[in-house]
Amino acid sequence: MLLKREILSWITTMQFRPHDKLPSENEIAERFGMSRQTVRQSLGELEQEGRLYRVQGKGTFVAEPSTEAQRTSVSGGLTVGLITTHISDYIFPMIVRGVESEVRSLGARLLLASTDNEKEKERENLESMLREPLDGLIIEPTKSSEGNPNFRFFLALEAQNIPYIMLNERYSDVDAPVLRMDDELGGYMAAAHLLELGHSRIAGFFKTDDNQGVHRMRGFRRAYRERQLPLDPELLLRYSTEEKDDKPLEALAALLNREQQERPTAIVCYNDQLAVRLLDVIRQKGLNVPEDLSIVGYDDSNLATATEVKLTTIAHPKIEMGEQAVRMLYQLIEKQSNGGNLTRDIVYEPRLVIRSSTRSIK
Repeated sequence: MLLKREILSWITTMQFRPHDKLPSENEIAERFGMSRQTVRQSLGELEQEGRLYRVQGKGTFVAEPSTEAQRTSVSGGLTVGLITTHISDYIFPMIVRGVESEVRSLGARLLLASTDNEKEKERENLESMLREPLDGLIIEPTKSSEGNPNFRFFLALEAQNIPYIMLNERYSDVDAPVLRMDDELGGYMAAAHLLELGHSRIAGFFKTDDNQGVHRMRGFRRAYRERQLPLDPELLLRYSTEEKDDKPLEALAALLNREQQERPTAIVCYNDQLAVRLLDVIRQKGLNVPEDLSIVGYDDSNLATATEVKLTTIAHPKIEMGEQAVRMLYQLIEKQSNGGNLTRDIVYEPRLVIRSSTRSIK
């Protein structure tokens, strides 16, 4: 099974193109430390699936893939892929809803996949999409600040003339257009709002394995720097996806155990989801929002108004982003057919939504 997947990877990433000859059974067996019988079985299965063909006395070759005409014939229209970090969690259902709505209006077919914010699952999804009769792909990068180990699959998309665009962020080593928030400005606005209310000891909690969090943290720091105010490094917490359920909660509990004059008076959160979780920690310490602690979220999700504390937050376009992503991809498909230029990025300006979770302490 592993060998079969590796050979399919050779094909989908264009390491071996149609009618290229594969290494011999002996060479493959030696490379992977397998028996010839195992190699022969994997090659036989791929031959039955139409991915390979054999020529007596010459060897095994890569079969011709679906033609461009076959690609657009499925369901009588375009086939669009969407790979996102999550599908049913947090704000992602609204982004997916926007994509689905626009895809439906174009009479296209949507292939949907989730990486669960794992690089290996992103690789599997990219490989799976490349085997489909795909006309274009929308992808949200997985842990975008940690590099792009799946770069060869993006090269394969380009080699197969499949246009793709990115949501929320872009890997630094690809040239695809992106739809994203100005997250640095968003982080700046969140911190500036609290500073203007008289808060100076503001704790910042940022998930930094994606560039959104890195940029939000950068904006947070800029708000302090422009006002020539010192930022206590112990009030700035960075965490990863794997740590999101524990590390921020434990860090806030420790901060709130300090003497009153050393505690933060306000918090800026990576997103609303974290803000709601931190509300529980604040309650457990017998404190109230905003009387004892102001808090700002990010994304203006449904969670922002789901509890008795209505969160001040930064609005995210969500459904609009999903709809515009499909329109942008469709333009790319059209321009590719007509030899046009690349589509430009779309950058959304953040908007501060003020509710009852913040108050002045001047």
